[in-house]
Amino acid sequence: MAEKQKQFRAINKTLGKTPNIGPIPADQLFPWSIAVFIALVLHQTFELSWIWTILVAAWGISSWWILTANGSWRILSKFVKPPNWVRIRVTYNPILQNKKKNHRK
Repeated sequence: MAEKQKQFRAINKTLGKTPNIGPIPADQLFPWSIAVFIALVLHQTFELSWIWTILVAAWGISSWWILTANGSWRILSKFVKPPNWVRIRVTYNPILQNKKKNHRK
């Protein structure tokens, strides 16, 4: 009985991890393919060189990855203005006053 308590419980190592297709995260595959498609359309439309096409595709992929990948809040939270809290003291004035108090005056 004591030996069973000392042994570790086997768990699934893939729990909490995102699926990958090779080095590409699976949730990024579709947006990245759109960025590459847009770069290829620009290549055909404006007759860009392949270097510019690759740079445009890399820019689109990196922009999407920064905005949507895990931990994007670390970068984007710098642009969110925190609320401005102010402490004040106000005297309490009840909306409905007792009839007895008003009647005595």
